[in-house]
Amino acid sequence: MNVILLERIAKLGQMGETVKVKDGFARNYLLPLGKALRANAANKTRFEAERATLEARNLERKSEAQTVADALEGKSFIVVRSAGETGQLYGSVAARDVVEILAAEGFNIGRNQVELNTPIKSIGLHSVVLHLHAEVEKAIELNVARTAEEAERQQKGESLTSADAIYGIDEDALRPEDFFDPDADRDGDDE
Repeated sequence: MNVILLERIAKLGQMGETVKVKDGFARNYLLPLGKALRANAANKTRFEAERATLEARNLERKSEAQTVADALEGKSFIVVRSAGETGQLYGSVAARDVVEILAAEGFNIGRNQVELNTPIKSIGLHSVVLHLHAEVEKAIELNVARTAEEAERQQKGESLTSADAIYGIDEDALRPEDFFDPDADRDGDDE
């Protein structure tokens, strides 16, 4: 099916272009959401008549998205989750969790705007891309840790996926003398 795009759509085309798409994509996504019109003579004249208002609305949405992107600049969000000693999370951090974390900080982002192909399943620093507008993308950093203290340590560049990093001891550096007092009386008669 040929459609006229009413806004820029990634990997498809710019506003005003006539593109060929699969029928289901047009019927189920583009047409109901008002992102495109069927390509026929009546709709082409309608698009040309409304072009100025569509471009103004698109520019307004883009500026709003850019404002949100500027507010997100340089921000890191801490996510506290339970995890094992190897750094594997007992659950995961999915797109809806990212939306909730951003909402707690005052950002209104939709779940479909979060690009997270697979859920986050380990502690560490993770980059997540937000599609705020067809022309505005912003990458944010999620600091997934067991505690807020660990999140601060991770932010400084420390790796927390080994026992020495978690507990503060290097197990490989321990010697028998660290466990036993060599001067202790072995026969048990306090002399």
